[in-house]
Amino acid sequence: MNDESPGNRESPGGPASAPPSGSTIAPAPGMVYLVGAGPGDPGLITVKGLSCVRRADVVVADFLADDRLVAEAPGHAERIRVPWRPGRQAEINDLLVRHSRAGKTVVRLKGGDPFVFGRGGEEGLHLQRSGIPFEVVPGITAAVAVPAYAGIPVTHREITSSMTVVTGHVSPDRERTDLDWEALAKRIGTLIFYMGARNLPFIAERLIEHGRPKDTPVALIQWGTTAEQRTLVGTLDDIVSRARTASFTPPVLIVVGEVVALRPQLDWFESKPLFGVRVLVTRARNQAGELSELLVRQGAEPVEAPLIRIEAPDDWSAVDTALADLSGFDHVVFTSRNAVEAFFSRLSHKGRDARALGGVGVAAVGRATAGALRSHGIEADDQPEVFRAEKLVEALAGDRDLKGARILFPAADIAGPAVVEGLAAAGASVNRVTVYRTVLVEGMPDDIASMLEDGKIHLAVFASSSAVSAFAKAAGPEGPQRWTRGVRIACIGPSTAETAAEAGLSVDIVPGQATVPALVDAIVRDRLAAGERPA
Repeated sequence: MNDESPGNRESPGGPASAPPSGSTIAPAPGMVYLVGAGPGDPGLITVKGLSCVRRADVVVADFLADDRLVAEAPGHAERIRVPWRPGRQAEINDLLVRHSRAGKTVVRLKGGDPFVFGRGGEEGLHLQRSGIPFEVVPGITAAVAVPAYAGIPVTHREITSSMTVVTGHVSPDRERTDLDWEALAKRIGTLIFYMGARNLPFIAERLIEHGRPKDTPVALIQWGTTAEQRTLVGTLDDIVSRARTASFTPPVLIVVGEVVALRPQLDWFESKPLFGVRVLVTRARNQAGELSELLVRQGAEPVEAPLIRIEAPDDWSAVDTALADLSGFDHVVFTSRNAVEAFFSRLSHKGRDARALGGVGVAAVGRATAGALRSHGIEADDQPEVFRAEKLVEALAGDRDLKGARILFPAADIAGPAVVEGLAAAGASVNRVTVYRTVLVEGMPDDIASMLEDGKIHLAVFASSSAVSAFAKAAGPEGPQRWTRGVRIACIGPSTAETAAEAGLSVDIVPGQATVPALVDAIVRDRLAAGERPA
């Protein structure tokens, strides 16, 4: 829980004169930003801090800075992890200076707040002495955020109006400690100890010895604000034995004070239905946001592994021909939001808009697809809820006769034949055109593969058959079962579930409606029915 662009310069008399021929001038130093990443939850970084990361040339990140924040850096950015170890501070200082002197924008991404037990002051002083410009972007400190996620307010009008933040790296040598234990013990406010797990016996002993009542409530909060958060409550008298039994290891924040007693009423985070559930999200990166956000709201920790990406077709000629003849079609059929967005993007590229569909019937499979159409000013005339070819034919046919009807089907390159075959069987003439390609990403990122192999993923979510195929391909010859032992599988609809079953996966969750909100609701219901948290 440790908190830890160059331009040309002008002289007063005008622009600097040109350098002598053949001389070399070092670039002006870039800016270094000492950025607080917050205590763990990536959503707790400040707007300014995230902006700095997104325009960095180099990110030098602490061990506790979330991978998802580091991933926000531009594609060209160099990402450097610097786990703490004794004697490493000088190496980190040199890294910041060296990269900034190369004219780069450097972000030093630190857990919590840079100036609260984060050595940010030391790094700032080194930069100042080296002539490197820098800014400090404060972060949310663990001292207030971690207790808040455990349902513990560090102050309360009726209990205490003060708090004291102390490093837990204290010497157990009574003659060498620099803390005023008597003052700490007799202070009525909340005491918060950083990094004190190993010294917990000494801390409890000294507080009791100097007058703090033995029955003073104490909370230990491990991996605060993350899916791995654990909270242990006791008193100064018994917290050491409780911690030993519960195997509490660093990083741990220690909270001492009467405010701990409010936790049962204010425990909002650990009581969420999906708290502690780490979910593998396999959607394309540009589509993962909605699913991840809804999972976070329910307390889950999404781990995004975009195994597919959406790209434009290699050749637009067939699409352009169809768009030029839109009025000649009786119906246009959309079976995915991606198809809708790609279709209207190309239509706009041709200088046209939704009015081009005037007089043409429009069908959309599922609510998400219909919603995408609505955002472009089109209400679907026909909307089967279930992605099945026969349901689409039923919805389109209704009281109509599809014999001889001309139907345009904009789809992905890997779309199966079921829709075309079903409509053709009803007598329609179907023109299937590829408006986007689904590209399978090669391999699973190493860190996520390790999480799967170590049992740190509890649920895998698939929102398309292509995502299942990509997952199976990434797993290699051993098959996807190598990564899914003990992992529950959720699929957005029956077609995706069928693909998963064909790949050898045992599907546990399929919502009644093929939408992202319905999928998350089904995951929550499954969790509540299980009535237990993952180990």
